[in-house]
Amino acid sequence: MLTFVVKRIVSGIVLLAVICVLTYVLLFFSGTDIARNLAGDQATEEQVARRAQELGLDRPLLERFTTWMVNALGGDLGTSWFTSQPVADVIASRLPVTLVLVFVSIVLVAIVAAAIGVAAAVRGGWIDRVVQIGSVAGDIIPNFVLALVLVILFAITWSVFPAVSTISPGAPISVWVASMTLPVIAIVISAVTGSTQQFRSAVLQQLEKEYVRTLRSRGIGAGEILFAHVLKNAAPAGLTVLSLQFVGMLGGAVIIERIFSLPGIGSTAVTATTQGDIPIVMGVVIATVTIVVVVNLVVDIANGWLNPKVRVS
Repeated sequence: MLTFVVKRIVSGIVLLAVICVLTYVLLFFSGTDIARNLAGDQATEEQVARRAQELGLDRPLLERFTTWMVNALGGDLGTSWFTSQPVADVIASRLPVTLVLVFVSIVLVAIVAAAIGVAAAVRGGWIDRVVQIGSVAGDIIPNFVLALVLVILFAITWSVFPAVSTISPGAPISVWVASMTLPVIAIVISAVTGSTQQFRSAVLQQLEKEYVRTLRSRGIGAGEILFAHVLKNAAPAGLTVLSLQFVGMLGGAVIIERIFSLPGIGSTAVTATTQGDIPIVMGVVIATVTIVVVVNLVVDIANGWLNPKVRVS
């Protein structure tokens, strides 16, 4: 098991390094005149050149990346080129909002999808038909459309929740709940249909296995078979789907954060990318990729614990 975990950690580190290199290179070849953006439209060419020299933009790309990488490995992610705030402080203040949004959403998706998916596989009938229709509807309707509908209904028409976030440093839990409710609902409704279908398929696949028929022939009750055997064997497929959903939510949170004005890391990344604020963008990349690697590692460990064949492979 230790070798299994070490391999996953090493692959995660390699993935983080590759993505950092690609992101850094693409940012500098995006065509954005970073020095001009920082100096302003009214700045002279001399002022723009001076600003580029201050930031080291006149140095070779490899030299700039090497300097940034060495500093990042030492824990220094630099400062924002536009606000002069330390990148670590920006990430630390924005990341919790996105993490709360995504983690609450994925927990609710896991609970709802597992319950409905198992019911659809075991009971069938109208529950199964609703799941089939819902999975199609979930694929068609994007989460930002659901978010806009929720805003119109529950924020503008009925004024139950705020239309935009009022989260600020030190805000009480009640503010977080009020600001997060509609965004979480939008993400959950969009994601739960696909996850439910996957849970349903995984459970149905296990119910058709030979060991289930053997257990039934021995007189073991349906409840014991389902909870002690079927769900355990179906869990790896469900966990894999949820890990993919988590990554999708982390990326899709950008749009949701924009709609509800949530001060999360996604909206920060969009703003920084538009401005060409490379230290902020690279800080966001490191944070998000690290989160994805850690989540995938946890899922792999859980799958390895549930299914020894995964550890061997």
